[in-house]
Amino acid sequence: MSILDMTAVELAAAIKNKEVTVKEATEAVLDQIEKSESTYHCYVTVDKEGALRKAEEVQKKIDAGELTGPLAGVPVAIKDNMCTEGLLTTCSSRILGNFVPTFSAEAVINLEKAGAVILGKTNMDEFAMGSTTETSAFGETKNPWNPEHVPGGSSGGSAAAVAARECFYALGSDTGGSIRQPASFCGVVGLKPTYGTVSRYGLIAYGSSLDQIGPLCKDVTDCATIMEVIASHDLKDSTSVERDDTDFTSALVDDVKGMKIGIPRDYFGEGLDPEVKAAVLKAAEVLKEKGAIVEEFDLSLVEYAIPTYYTIAAAEASSNLERFDGIKYGYRTEEYNGLHNMYKKSRSEGFGPEVKRRIMLGSFVLSSGYYDAYYLKALRVKALIKKAFDEAFAKYDVILGPVAPTTAPKLGESLSDPIKMYLGDIYTISINLAGLPGLSMPCGTDSKGLPIGVQLIGDCFKEKNLIRAAFTYEKARGAFGRKEEN
Repeated sequence: MSILDMTAVELAAAIKNKEVTVKEATEAVLDQIEKSESTYHCYVTVDKEGALRKAEEVQKKIDAGELTGPLAGVPVAIKDNMCTEGLLTTCSSRILGNFVPTFSAEAVINLEKAGAVILGKTNMDEFAMGSTTETSAFGETKNPWNPEHVPGGSSGGSAAAVAARECFYALGSDTGGSIRQPASFCGVVGLKPTYGTVSRYGLIAYGSSLDQIGPLCKDVTDCATIMEVIASHDLKDSTSVERDDTDFTSALVDDVKGMKIGIPRDYFGEGLDPEVKAAVLKAAEVLKEKGAIVEEFDLSLVEYAIPTYYTIAAAEASSNLERFDGIKYGYRTEEYNGLHNMYKKSRSEGFGPEVKRRIMLGSFVLSSGYYDAYYLKALRVKALIKKAFDEAFAKYDVILGPVAPTTAPKLGESLSDPIKMYLGDIYTISINLAGLPGLSMPCGTDSKGLPIGVQLIGDCFKEKNLIRAAFTYEKARGAFGRKEEN
């Protein structure tokens, strides 16, 4: 097995057993980046010198017995909306094109403590606003399964980097499906943890009540292992939750006997591609054969999820993005007359069209006279969506459904129609509104050879149910990857 074929956990074990050095692993993945990056454009910044320097430091600590964890020495990619001390962090936006943070995000610090080697920062939709990684100010990322198609978004660079073997695993952020949908489109595993499980400190905010950091990786074992490292209680994040059940690898059990799995009928109606539907239901059948109890049920309020999400997310975005004014950091226009003109020109030139669209929508729903009609109403519906899930989880351990209505669309197809792009989030956004964990993993390919993902949804703090079901399905499914790799 070549170094690049290894999962993160397999590589760490090989490094520990002195079969591979950290430097060899880092060089192998940097060579792969050099070879394929011009085609896929997964990264905004590649820190070659920093990665090689860090590889030597980590190797010394491993040799000295200071680093013994299951991810020590493994190269990782970080989505470009997480602060990394001394390394350019742009949110794929012109307005942060020159921003070098003086601190790192807590999730990044946790990885570094575990011996991770940071390769660089991955491309994304600008400020995480988009579902295709085409709204990036630095050009689109392409899907490694077929470069004519999008990798999904907003964590498209992270998902594509894992699929293209340009890193062993990556961090992404998920506001309305931004880890799970690109994981589905790129044929990798992605987990959005329960809100508050991973610190948001150092994550450049889009929708503060919805954002959550999570892993994108090659298999379920990597997913559980990474989660154990990045999950932590952080006093710097007021929404961080103290948990004593973060031993996620204990759920890597090939057994779903007696597990109750619910399939929402609402998720399999109009608009779902027949090939996606067939692959997802086949995955449910596999779990049924392994001993799970699988039932269909009605999950109400699905049709209200999209307007509710875009009202709340846009409102929070307009508030969060107020800080980018050309004064404190980031881009400032060169020619201006007075302070207000400088604000206006800096923001007009610095933000892209999708970000402007969401700022305007958010400012509108928060404005006098419309706050009650839209924003408060959306918050009430959000509470009803959470209640509907609570009722479902009184009966079921896991909810199973599709990640997206179709496989990855072609580049340029959905960007021309924002509403179509927003509707593509129908199966993922409710999970963020309710603060629940959701996992996406590959369950087949369509007639075009593009990956199809199945989504497993759990109750709050029940990631272990998802990991157990996913691990059991993965064992039954067997290996999954691009043809040229297998």
